[in-house]
Amino acid sequence: MSAPQATDASLRDRLFAGVQLALPTRFLSWLMYLLTRIEWPWFKNAFIRVFMRGFDISLAEAQHGRPEDYRSFNDFFTRALKPGARAIAPAPAFLSPVDGTISQLGAIRDGRIFQAKGHDYSAVELLGGDALTAKEFLGGQFATIYLAPYNYHRIHMPVGGRLRHWRYVPGRLFSVNPATARAMPNLFARNERVVAVFDTERGPLAMVLVGALFVGSMETVWAGQISPPHKRETEGGNFVTELPVKLARAEEMGRFNMGSTVILLTAPGALQWDGIAQPGATVRMGQALGR
Repeated sequence: MSAPQATDASLRDRLFAGVQLALPTRFLSWLMYLLTRIEWPWFKNAFIRVFMRGFDISLAEAQHGRPEDYRSFNDFFTRALKPGARAIAPAPAFLSPVDGTISQLGAIRDGRIFQAKGHDYSAVELLGGDALTAKEFLGGQFATIYLAPYNYHRIHMPVGGRLRHWRYVPGRLFSVNPATARAMPNLFARNERVVAVFDTERGPLAMVLVGALFVGSMETVWAGQISPPHKRETEGGNFVTELPVKLARAEEMGRFNMGSTVILLTAPGALQWDGIAQPGATVRMGQALGR
């Protein structure tokens, strides 16, 4: 038996990950789902104001500029931007689909995706066991982008594409913050997720929306709300939309109701990263990550 690989996980990281193994994460996430949809004005306005102070959030770019303008906390959390609030990098730039921090990025080597020092996971596992699709990304590129609670939480297309298929993959709901990523093996392949595969001018593109602790719901523009319910059983097969779904570059494709992570997979030779695209870099939706 080979020795375990060294990691950068501290004792605190490992304790935090260990506590989560004992938590009723689906139940807690369902409670958060209910809490964030309360529409009592006194409650949701106070909730929004406390959250804004705690995370130093400005509504300067938002379509609505006051807590009173939002129907619920979730309405505030998934707020739209003002038209023209973001400059979209011109084609052929590959856009950041979200506001967030790049956790990791690089080549998909031997079908494995790097998570953190000492941890990686397979593209097949990430895509819910879809080995045929995973084969198309062998030798391609990946990027993992973490959305903190203070980020804009709508997800946009990095390039234009047509939806080939999508599926919901049941799983756990562990935190996806950097501490958990350092300490918990196979984190992104264990958590609940939505996998969407698009055909683009430069080959296939996979966008994987990863659920997490307190992520009460995930949505796409073609299917609406996908979770909850947070299912336990793995469901086989791909779910194909009845009508063709074509999304333009920078168009919204989904959203997180509370924060999480997006993982992008591209085909071999399809993408060259720009210098800004480095682990730890803060990115904004519409910014060029590569070309």
